[in-house]
Amino acid sequence: MPKIQQHPQEKRDQELISVLLQEQANSYNLAELARLRIRYHNFPGAIRIQEDLDLLLQRWKLTEEQLFEQTRQLHKTRQVYQSIKGKDAQDWS
Repeated sequence: MPKIQQHPQEKRDQELISVLLQEQANSYNLAELARLRIRYHNFPGAIRIQEDLDLLLQRWKLTEEQLFEQTRQLHKTRQVYQSIKGKDAQDWS
């Protein structure tokens, strides 16, 4: 059985997910959900986060495949993330 790990971004990500759980799906929120699904895919830990990500998919009536297709289209047609003070706001770590 693999050892349960804590992700270095877990606390910050859980705060973001708590906000997403209170909001509706929009371009930015879908992009954030997709980014977090990728980050926690097969991660041996962060069970609550993974459950909350599943819950968001259910609430927004999406499969993971649909989410990724929609976000691919979003990223093809426009910039979803805005730069903050000259820095790239994306966080894929």
